Amino acid sequence: MWGEKDKKKDLGFGQEFYTFLGKGVDFKGKAQFEGTVRVDGNFEGEITIDDTLIIGESAVIKGTITGGTIVNSGRIEGVITAKSKIQLLKPAVLIGDVHAPIFAMEEGVYFQGECDMGSAPKLEAPIDNKGIPNGQGKTIPKVEQKIEKKLETEPLSR
Repeated sequence: MWGEKDKKKDLGFGQEFYTFLGKGVDFKGKAQFEGTVRVDGNFEGEITIDDTLIIGESAVIKGTITGGTIVNSGRIEGVITAKSKIQLLKPAVLIGDVHAPIFAMEEGVYFQGECDMGSAPKLEAPIDNKGIPNGQGKTIPKVEQKIEKKLETEPLSR
């Protein structure tokens, strides 16, 4: 009892802050959180979080979510933007657009919308446009080369 005020309480996820909106909670409006947050109730509006948002299976969120990492097992209708990643776990339903550098989705998840992962990473090695090795010491021409040769020999007919 005494001296517990000075101790930091670890509530899982390795975070000092942990907020929980339980099943049966209905919230409408704008919310801004620090630390890790878990939502199992209904939320309509705008959520902004610096760290991790965990959406439980019973949760229904309609609106805009902006955060660091977003892990969803519930239902979201809206636009999600994450600085780190978005992870959809079965039986999640997501109807809306996703903006994140990393997007992961388990088999059995329903996703309807557009996914924007930013600009494509640059390749370290140049692409070999000559052909593809078949593993048996031979090189198979790429599809583009086959099409070009076919167009040169056979004119297009309409």
